[in-house]
Amino acid sequence: MHVGTVSTSFMKFGDRIRIEMNDTSGRSIFGAIDQVVEKYEPDGFNIGINIDSAAGQSVLHLHIHLIPRYQGDMPDPKGGVRGVIPERQKY
Repeated sequence: MHVGTVSTSFMKFGDRIRIEMNDTSGRSIFGAIDQVVEKYEPDGFNIGINIDSAAGQSVLHLHIHLIPRYQGDMPDPKGGVRGVIPERQKY
């Protein structure tokens, strides 16, 4: 399962992105967390934002990825989202 929240404004690399709990994106992601917790009871979450093509962004608007995680879904989840660069995952 993967939940995304998408803004309607476009962005490009170098634009300043600020997500605060009181803005629309913040409210959307925390609302999604509440809904996913209620329905699927995950043990944790990864939240990610890709900015520019080098980071995997393919559509030039802010979108936030919410990925529910469960104990045992990976042999060793230590390092979380840093796993996209395997040599940086472990610390």
